[in-house]
Amino acid sequence: MPLLLPLAMLAALAVDRLFGEPPVWAHPVVGMGRFLDLFGARLALMPPGPAFAGGALVWLLGALLSAALALTLEILLMQALKPWASAAGLLACALALGLLLKPLLAWAMLVGEVRAVEAALQRSLPEGRAQLARLVSRDTAALDATQVREAAIETLAENLNDSVIAPLFWFAIAGLPGAAVYRFANTADAMWGYRDHREWSGKFAARADDLLSWLPARLSALALLAARPALLPRLAGQARRTPSPNSGWPMAAMALRLDLKLGKPGVYQLNSSGAQPGLGDVALACRTAAQALLPGLACTALLAWGLRA
Repeated sequence: MPLLLPLAMLAALAVDRLFGEPPVWAHPVVGMGRFLDLFGARLALMPPGPAFAGGALVWLLGALLSAALALTLEILLMQALKPWASAAGLLACALALGLLLKPLLAWAMLVGEVRAVEAALQRSLPEGRAQLARLVSRDTAALDATQVREAAIETLAENLNDSVIAPLFWFAIAGLPGAAVYRFANTADAMWGYRDHREWSGKFAARADDLLSWLPARLSALALLAARPALLPRLAGQARRTPSPNSGWPMAAMALRLDLKLGKPGVYQLNSSGAQPGLGDVALACRTAAQALLPGLACTALLAWGLRA
């Protein structure tokens, strides 16, 4: 059934476009977050060694539970709809599998939240800062309008990978369990992977996310530059300027594609010869990310087809 997963990807993105996110009570990522919350505060108070071991064990348990539930749903779906029996069965199974995949990716919500930063910034700088704070972990209180736009464009590029292309990539590799484990890893990193009191309890989660995001992040960067391949020789040098081994790739690709200077004050700067983000650049970044979605989807769909042909 080489076409099943590519069709399910299309179905998931269509459902995302038409209906957005499922209700909180039914959202698997919310459930993952609640699971992690059960242990996070207690682990963060432990000494480094026990905190690391405990964080690793909780991560492994959560990943196992996520994979087991996803695999169970996938098997029940296959048995109920028998996609190998007919074209109608294939389409019905692809749609149902797409519905299960959809909560593990979030494209429409991402774009909506990033556009909301620009809309809030048009009303006032404090509103723009407050809206941005919903999306990023950095302190937004002292950012000027240019820096607010920089951060919004960066989080759009980073989450094009984290929230869309990486889940599709792991779905192509390992079906619904692959996407579920990736989403759990990304959620754990977002909640625990910081260099503060959570450093040791979240270190395993941060490294696991780095590993699972390594290939998808580079694929996301290539997708962003698919229309401008002449910029590819500059990509690696720019991407390595960020502390993260992965997020710098789509962020650098976006900076090069739009010829904008992006960065985090006192930490890094990408494409320093570019222009500062101004009015209209957030919307342009959203359109650019949407254009990159097509080659990203094509690559992951071909991967899914090739592995099962």
